[in-house]
Amino acid sequence: VQLQASGGGMVQPGGSLRLSCAASGRTFSGYKVAWFRQAPGKEREFVAAFVYSGGDRLYTDSVKGRFTISRDNAKNAVYLQMNSLKPEDTAVYFCATGRPPFGLWRERLSWPDWGQGTLVTVSS
Repeated sequence: VQLQASGGGMVQPGGSLRLSCAASGRTFSGYKVAWFRQAPGKEREFVAAFVYSGGDRLYTDSVKGRFTISRDNAKNAVYLQMNSLKPEDTAVYFCATGRPPFGLWRERLSWPDWGQGTLVTVSS
């Protein structure tokens, strides 16, 4: 599978962006999908994911209430709507897919397939 992330850019604090992740080579059906991010000089960290087949979503605490992960099966795409952005959200955002072990969705090594990343900069 090849993943293509897009939608990054520069935005002022309090602004919004929507990231997209498109898959080619296979569908997301039957696989979990996640967003991670990596700020300069920091480890790649978990942001959000679909973790159950029923569509349950998991978020890291720092983005709860501000970010929403969604999917469009017809377009084979997953999105990350980011609202009320803060400077600390500045990072390269990556989408990932796979079948991570139960309970290990926040672990970067649990996800085998990654997109190339899209840069989000939140600055005034």
